[in-house]
Amino acid sequence: MTVIVDAANVMGARADGWWRDRAAAALRLHGQLVSLSERGMAGLPDMPGLPPLDRWFPDIVLVVEGAARAAGFGPAGRVRVVLARGSGDDAIVAEARRLAGRRLVVTADRELRGRCRAAGASVTGPGWLLSLL
Repeated sequence: MTVIVDAANVMGARADGWWRDRAAAALRLHGQLVSLSERGMAGLPDMPGLPPLDRWFPDIVLVVEGAARAAGFGPAGRVRVVLARGSGDDAIVAEARRLAGRRLVVTADRELRGRCRAAGASVTGPGWLLSLL
């Protein structure tokens, strides 16, 4: 199981001043995802065929674009950072296509959600992830 996070979309779902320093906001989100990856997720959104477990420890892929790419991301266990060279949406879809197993994309972008479903991934909104952080 891999959770693919649309960093720009998740950051944009919080009114915490992220727009003043996108790189710093991406680093904060990265740190929160690292912490989440260490303690595990108490549940996943409704995904048919997944057995109930007390904790899930999926791999996490954080896709960053634009000014957020300037952040100095370091190695972080189960969290891998993808620096989108162009469109973050295109990089997210490429990850959803490339990765094996179940993929869950976190975004509220309607068009991106459709593209990810077509690539075989499940989707959920930022609210789900933010509630776990």
